[in-house]
Amino acid sequence: MARRLRIGLTGGIASGKSTVALRFKELGVPVIDADEAARAVVEPGKPALEQITQRFGAAVLTQDGELDRPAMRTLIFGDSAARRDLEAILHPLIRADMERRAARLGGPYVVMAIPLLVEVGSRQRVDRVLVVDVDEEVQLRRVVARDGCTAEQARAIVASQASRSARLAAADDVLPNTGTVTDLRQAVDRLHERYLRMAESGPAESDSPQT
Repeated sequence: MARRLRIGLTGGIASGKSTVALRFKELGVPVIDADEAARAVVEPGKPALEQITQRFGAAVLTQDGELDRPAMRTLIFGDSAARRDLEAILHPLIRADMERRAARLGGPYVVMAIPLLVEVGSRQRVDRVLVVDVDEEVQLRRVVARDGCTAEQARAIVASQASRSARLAAADDVLPNTGTVTDLRQAVDRLHERYLRMAESGPAESDSPQT
């Protein structure tokens, strides 16, 4: 049986990925979220949590023995070696978890929501890359408003991700998030119809980027 069409959904922080993923779900499209997989693989009793504790110490655990995510973020932020060590532990397990979920799903196509798709080189895991695109200044304002951080902190977070130009260079399809939520949802609806046609005829229906 041929693998169903896979759409890799990505975009920078506060770009609107969650809104896009939700709309795909409402349309009946299976969405496999890398963030959900990341939470699943570090549950107490899972090998990842033990490996993380061995590498970073018990300070990254809560009193209940769960991963203390704020403490973990603080520890690796600005420490590239620590971040690489964490990624080396998590990324293979996250990929395996997502593959298991994909194998159980039906439907003509599936959306793989991978925020760091460009950063971790996951292009080969999907047939098309869908980027939710937003101007960086708008992105920064959204991060400050949503997370309550300073403008400096927001810029540091954005700078730690792939650049806007790098994401656009990797994109097969682009959803500009420059209007209203309704505009974005309607754009998803149009892409959905196109992806259904592609799933019927094969991923090679068009190799040209679409917006």
